Amino acid sequence: MLNEIKKDAQARMGKSIEALRHNLIKLRTGRANAAMVDDIKVNYYGSEMPLSQVASVAITDARSITITPWEKQMVAPVEKAILGSDLGLTPTTAGTVIRLNIPALTEERRRELTKVLHSEGEDAKVAIRNIRRDANQQVKELLKEKQLAEDEASRGEADIQKITDAAIKDVDDVVKVKEAELMAV
Repeated sequence: MLNEIKKDAQARMGKSIEALRHNLIKLRTGRANAAMVDDIKVNYYGSEMPLSQVASVAITDARSITITPWEKQMVAPVEKAILGSDLGLTPTTAGTVIRLNIPALTEERRRELTKVLHSEGEDAKVAIRNIRRDANQQVKELLKEKQLAEDEASRGEADIQKITDAAIKDVDDVVKVKEAELMAV
C-alpha cells in the first residue's frame, strides 16, 4: 500500500517535470524551433486545424522556420494564423513558401524571458509540493485506519520527501539549462 502511494507520487511528479519541459519548449530563445508553431491553429475550410496538419514545418537555419502549406490556397489562412498568434513574428511569403525569421533577443527581452522561465519553474515546484501533500495525506489516513504502524508511516513520509527533493532538483536543473540557453548570445 505504501509502495503504491510512493510510486503514484513519483509518477505524478515526473509528469509535472515533463509538463514543465513541454512549456519551456515554447519559450523563444532566439533559435528556430519547430515546436514554436505547434500551437498555431489554422482555419481550414471552416474548422480549426493545427498548423502541422495543413503544412510542413522545417528549420532552414538557426534563425528561420520555413512553412510550406500542402494546398496553394492555404497560404493566406496560414499567414493570417501566424499573425494572429502570440509569437510576435511577421511571416514573409514567396510563392507557396512562408518564412519566419526569428530575430536575435535583446538583453531586455532575455531578462523578461528569464522571469517567465523562473515563474514556470516555480509553478512546477508548487505542483510537486501539492503532490507531496496528497501523498502524505494518504499515508496519514492509512495510519489513522490502523493499516500502517507509526514507524512505517514516518519512514514513508521520509521516502516521499526524498522523492520530492529529487523532483525539485530536476526542476531546478531544467530551469538552469533553459536559462543558460536564453542567456547565450
